[in-house]
Amino acid sequence: MRLKGGIYHRTQIDLTYNSNHIEGSRLTHEQTRYIFETNTIGVTDSAVDVDDVIETVNHFRCIDYIIDHAEEKPTEELVKQLHLLLKSGTSDSRKDWFAVGEYKRLPNEVGGMETSRPEDVHKEMELLLGAYNSVTPHSFEDILDFHVRFEAIHPFQDGNGRVGRLLMFKECLAHGHVPFVITDELKMFYYRGLREWGHVNGYLTDTCLTAQDHYKSILDYFQIAY
Repeated sequence: MRLKGGIYHRTQIDLTYNSNHIEGSRLTHEQTRYIFETNTIGVTDSAVDVDDVIETVNHFRCIDYIIDHAEEKPTEELVKQLHLLLKSGTSDSRKDWFAVGEYKRLPNEVGGMETSRPEDVHKEMELLLGAYNSVTPHSFEDILDFHVRFEAIHPFQDGNGRVGRLLMFKECLAHGHVPFVITDELKMFYYRGLREWGHVNGYLTDTCLTAQDHYKSILDYFQIAY
C-alpha cells in the first residue's frame, strides 16, 4: 500500500539511512526522513554532498524494487538492476571505468580482504545464484550465508554492501523470515560477523537476530503479525 506513516514509511527511512550511513553517507536520520517525506533537502548548517542525496533518493527506489520483486528468485539481472538504480546519476556514473549496473572492471578489496577478480565475477555469481536458487525454502542461515558469499565476490566497483543488504531484506520477505535493518550501532559486529563466517557463524547470526528483534518491536507497534 505504501501507506504514509506506516511500516513501509518507517522501513524506507530506517533502511536507507542506516545502509547508506554504514557506507559513509553524512546525511542524518532526520535529513533522510525529510528527503523521503518532502522530496527536498531542507535547511542545513553545513554543506551536503550531492552524491549522498542522490544515493538516498535512489535507495528509496531500490526498496520499492525489492518489494515489487520480493517473491522472484534472485538473478544476475535483478542484482544488476539494483546496482543500476542505486548508482544512477551519481558522480561514479560519470567515470569511464565505473560500470553502473554492470560488474566491476577493476580489482577491489573490502576491509583489507581480497575479492573476486573482475574476469571471474560473472562465473562466480552464476554459481552462487544457481546453488542458492536450487534449494527452497531458505532458512535464516541460508540467507546469511548467501549474503556473506555475495560480499566475498564483491561483484560491483562500489555499492556492494547496500545491494547485498537489500537482497538480504528481500530474501527474508520471500521466505517468511522477519526482515531486519543493520543499524550503525551494529556495524562493527556486522563486519566481524562477515569476517568470521565459516569459523564462528554465531557472530553474524546473533547480530542479525538482534537487528531482527528491533524490527519485530516496530512491527508490534504497527500491530503487524509475524
